[in-house]
Amino acid sequence: MKYTIIDSHTHVYPDKIAQKAADSIGQFYDISMNLDGSVATLLRVMEESGVSKSLICSAALTADRVPTINNFIAATVQAHPDKLMGLMTLHPDMEDPQAEVERAMAMGLKGVKLHPDMQKFALDDPICDKMYAACEGVCPMLLHTGDKRYRYSNPDMIPRVLKKFPNLTLICAHMGGYSEWEAAARCLADTHVYVDCSSSFFALEKEKVLELFDLFGEDRILFGSDYPMWHMKDEINTLLSLGLSDTALNKIFSGNILKILP
Repeated sequence: MKYTIIDSHTHVYPDKIAQKAADSIGQFYDISMNLDGSVATLLRVMEESGVSKSLICSAALTADRVPTINNFIAATVQAHPDKLMGLMTLHPDMEDPQAEVERAMAMGLKGVKLHPDMQKFALDDPICDKMYAACEGVCPMLLHTGDKRYRYSNPDMIPRVLKKFPNLTLICAHMGGYSEWEAAARCLADTHVYVDCSSSFFALEKEKVLELFDLFGEDRILFGSDYPMWHMKDEINTLLSLGLSDTALNKIFSGNILKILP
């Protein structure tokens, strides 16, 4: 394949709980999971799909789990430095997120992943301010954004966050609003947030995908598969089928994420 491909949105878990964790995600979204969430399967799928590197993450459901998860992500990256990069997790109940950001970045992690629907906090709740302050101007944050079943992650909260933290680099997953794409288009198009295309192609017609791509522009879109939810090869083929220019594809597949990461 002529493009260098970085998957900017993947989840991995320790082998002993990987299948259980993947099944739990599938139950949360009511979507069948065909992959098990293990590191070995991720590396195999990357090889099958022509993906050079993946950005791995996992969200802590409680504050006390944050250090353990970050240690796992860092150790996994250190075991496969040519194939993997990592994002740390944080939780709004933490006393000192800045210290954890510094610790995790010292271990080589590149940014933060939050999943407000699973972690059960609203993106614009003041309790999150200490997390945003710790990351502003330091590292990017990948946010699960949008879900009609919850209010925690609605895209309409993002402009309020950016007003308080204007130098925060945000990646709003799922084209800015999983099942809330109209709100994403309305609330995020005129901001400086990035979006990834993970867990969007399965639900959107080609015309809607192209509309969102045009709205956000080739400089603000990242490729992501949401492994283990979807197979990278299928997501890559869908992206290739959209008729985008080579310039746009090079940015989306790898150029934009490399520009963002510290």
